[in-house]
Amino acid sequence: MLEDFFEVIEPGSRDEVLLRQIDFTRLPRHIAVIMDGNGRWANRRFLPRVAGHRAGVEAVRATVDTCARLGVEALTLYAFSVENWKRPPFEIEALMTFLKEYLRKELENIHRNNIRFQTIGRTNELDESVQFELRSATRKTANNAGMILNVALNYGGRVEMVDAFRKLMEKFQREGRPPESITENEIARHLYTAGLPDPDLLIRTSGEMRVSNFLLWQIAYSEIYVTDTLWPDFRRPDLFAAVIDYQKRERRFGGLNEAARLAVVNAS
Repeated sequence: MLEDFFEVIEPGSRDEVLLRQIDFTRLPRHIAVIMDGNGRWANRRFLPRVAGHRAGVEAVRATVDTCARLGVEALTLYAFSVENWKRPPFEIEALMTFLKEYLRKELENIHRNNIRFQTIGRTNELDESVQFELRSATRKTANNAGMILNVALNYGGRVEMVDAFRKLMEKFQREGRPPESITENEIARHLYTAGLPDPDLLIRTSGEMRVSNFLLWQIAYSEIYVTDTLWPDFRRPDLFAAVIDYQKRERRFGGLNEAARLAVVNAS
């Protein structure tokens, strides 16, 4: 994977120094990102909040490109939460406009790089013009076999669980199964993220120490990395630093380190 960066990284640059510290045999399979700090970025520059959202699009481009080049299997970006509907209408409209612009401008590049685009959340509640762009991107990239770009839109961790439990209840009533037969694996299969590995690494920008109702089930054993960098300023070296920090940790799963957990999984 190292060679995939030679065309975009200058020899001797900070990017190269950081890149050479990464162990490509121990990459996180799935990285999730809470993209925070657009408003503060704009306020510090005496700009309207929407300017921060527009600037954040460049951070999305850099993060998607870097994760794909690293060989990460899945990248989930927290783009719009169910709580974000409380924001002023003009700000919501701007966010949706930037999303549509991003998809129109970047879809060919995403497709060319073998990335599969998909979404999680109650996207059926979004404006039809947004849904059209999402369906187009999903259909065009459906057969791609590279990284999965998973965008959380109109998403909330609690809402996801409600939707999963409703599906499970309907299934169990239809099949006449008792509630005690519900397992963790069965719940996981009814979440929005069914088929994806749980995030190994959760990154939050802007220094805030909370998970903000994001992937509450899936991040049970995720390593959490918080950076003071505001999202519009987040670039390749910031992602490299997060991966390097992740690789320095000894992952534990309820008392088992990663090697022991894999041994148990392989033996079962």
